[in-house]
Amino acid sequence: MANIIEISDLSAPELAPYRNTSEKALIASGIFVAESPNVIRTALNFGFTPISLLMERKYINIQAADIIELCGNIPVYTALSQVLTELTGFKMTQGVLCAMCRRALPSPAGILAGAERIAVLEDIMNQTNIGAIFRSAAALGFDAVLLTPSCSDPLFRRSIRVSMGTVFQIPWTYLENEPPYYINTLKEYGFAAAAMALRNDTVRIDDAKLASEKKLAVILGTEGSGLKAETISACDYTIKIPMQHGVDSLNVAAASAVAFWQLSKK
Repeated sequence: MANIIEISDLSAPELAPYRNTSEKALIASGIFVAESPNVIRTALNFGFTPISLLMERKYINIQAADIIELCGNIPVYTALSQVLTELTGFKMTQGVLCAMCRRALPSPAGILAGAERIAVLEDIMNQTNIGAIFRSAAALGFDAVLLTPSCSDPLFRRSIRVSMGTVFQIPWTYLENEPPYYINTLKEYGFAAAAMALRNDTVRIDDAKLASEKKLAVILGTEGSGLKAETISACDYTIKIPMQHGVDSLNVAAASAVAFWQLSKK
């Protein structure tokens, strides 16, 4: 039986995960917030534990009815749209949020031991790009995503939403070493490291040498300055996407999709 609770006090402590809360504060409390019915369903299907739901009244018996049933007897906080906007600080365009428990992340070694194609994100902060890269990695056959310690958290609400829930599907974790030292870890597990960067010694992503690598790590850099020079020097390859009309680069999320398509194990 659903535990439907009409919101009467926006300052109630149980609403803290939804109330203009810093993403870093959520990390510290072991919580993340999933947004939209489809994303919440994906998280539930992959075994994440719900804490509470927040939704507009009109969703209770329509779009979110199955979600409420799947979640069991957890609190379902509800109010009109304008009240929820005041609570969260943004307009809930898809009407449903779910606070969920984080899980302990796997070790880099555990992921590297069982993968052949991985994406490595170096110092990428933009949450939209993080989510889009995860979606491309999952859709185009990469086995996992590893992130350097300075990257944004893939379980930030915006990243989860943009990823369409693929952050729950594809294995990921943080590397323990900052650039460029994590490259040594990749090589210890047999990965050839391919840096996506603009340099004179680059090879095209359709080069046969890349396709022949049994284990390949595609390294993607931050939106502004790209990969650190030390990282590029430590890699086995520097790779590029062939371009036309004088365009020299793509947004990191778009570039990742092209690279993953070309370099996946087909």
